[in-house]
Amino acid sequence: QVQLVESGGGLVQAGGSLKLSCTVSGRTLRSDYVGWFRQAPGKEREFVAAIKWSSFSPDYSDSVKGRFTLTRDNYKSTVSLQMNSLKPEDTAVYYCASARATGWETPTRTDEYEFWGQGTQVTVSS
Repeated sequence: QVQLVESGGGLVQAGGSLKLSCTVSGRTLRSDYVGWFRQAPGKEREFVAAIKWSSFSPDYSDSVKGRFTLTRDNYKSTVSLQMNSLKPEDTAVYYCASARATGWETPTRTDEYEFWGQGTQVTVSS
């Protein structure tokens, strides 16, 4: 299977920045996309961003577009999420996940991702 480990979460003031990383290992032939999702207390898990290992163009949710930047490092098997201009509403547990390509579109639903990391807490204070 594919294993994913997130790191980089923490506490930051509104307007600040954090960088999350996701390291992928295992059977990476089953990992075409790495996506980031987040889940706030009492809310459903929502899509944040995703990138294909072979792509230079990430996809972002509207809520983070222009503030978050997703990059990949194929040599290190790592996907990073640079989060700038953080807002209190960004507070959530952030998960990275792995999906196989089954079509032309970037997967954005939780049920499209087969493997998940344990999550890392991001807290943004006002």
